[in-house]
Parts: sequence; structure tokens; C-alpha cells
Amino acid sequence: ALTAINKNPENVAGYNLVSPLFDYDKTVKQGINGAIWALIALDSGNYGNDEIRNKYLDKILASEKNGGGWALGESSTEPDADITAMALIALSDYRYEKRVYDAVERGITILSKLQNEDGGYISYNTDAAETSAQVLTAMATLGIDAEDERFTKNGITLKDKIMSFRIADGSFLREGKSDIMTTEQSFYSLIAEK
Repeated sequence: ALTAINKNPENVAGYNLVSPLFDYDKTVKQGINGAIWALIALDSGNYGNDEIRNKYLDKILASEKNGGGWALGESSTEPDADITAMALIALSDYRYEKRVYDAVERGITILSKLQNEDGGYISYNTDAAETSAQVLTAMATLGIDAEDERFTKNGITLKDKIMSFRIADGSFLREGKSDIMTTEQSFYSLIAEK
């Protein structure tokens, strides 16, 4: 966020927000999610060096599930749409490397297969806009059109599904209630898609 508004994340009231990302072991202790978001953060402003970026890249690629896609838990055998979309966002800058390209293509295929007939996704037993938002953001990052036939089910696009959660005050619903995180993710996916 700081990079996006032209502020220096390496000096926030005297604190360097980037330097903790150089501690690979601590960052990946939480699992694949740490590697994904660290790589996204480092690439947001070309922070760090190739060595640390490659460590995160290798972690993401090594965590791919059989047949493609990613999941939050290492013991999980089935890919999850939410984490798969986030992994694809992290990998997008590297997709022209052969080893990354193939993983990205498998991830795209998995996301299309995991999509429900109503155009959205069930993630963590919940039908909410967040996963659709992550997938739409991944598509935008990879240059895939929002109306791509692989992500249109029964004439319903991801964008249509996301907008079905919007209510009159402009916020987006999660489990029948206006939700800040759902609204934030929906907004940034719609902006990324433009």
C-alpha cells in the first residue's frame, strides 16, 4: 500500500517494513501464505534481491499440489481457489520462466474447474465474494480478460458474481452481512480488472 502511494516502506516512522521479509525462515513459518505475500510485497517496489525472491518463488512452486493449484495447509491434498489465486498473483511477474509458466497454466486450469455453476467459489465452506475477487485479481494480473470463457459459467462472469454481493450502501456481503474485508477485496479486484 505504501509503495502504491509513493511512500517509502523502508522508513515508516523510523521502522523498515521491508527488512523482516528478508528473514525467509520466519516468513515461511506460517506456510505458503507467507511466501506468497512476501514475494508480492517485494515485487511491488523491486525490494530486496534475486536471492530472496528466488527462495520465495521456489517455496511457492514446491508447494504446488499434484495436478496443479495450491492450498493453505501443507497436509492438504486438494487445491484451494483462494490460495491458488494468490499464488498466481505472486507468480505473475515470473510466468515467462518455463518452470513458472507450467505451474501458472495448471493453476489457471484448476481455478476454472473449481468455479461453481453460479460463477463463484465456495472457499472454507462459505459462498462469499473474497475468493472470486482473488481469482479476478489473478486473472487481471495474468492479462486474462474478465469475460474469458474459462471463467464464465452459465453466462455468469466472475465480475457478475462479485457484484451479486454488493448492497445499496456500496459494501459487499459476507454471510448476509456487510463485511469490510469482503468489500476491500471486491473493490481492489474490480480496480485490477480495469
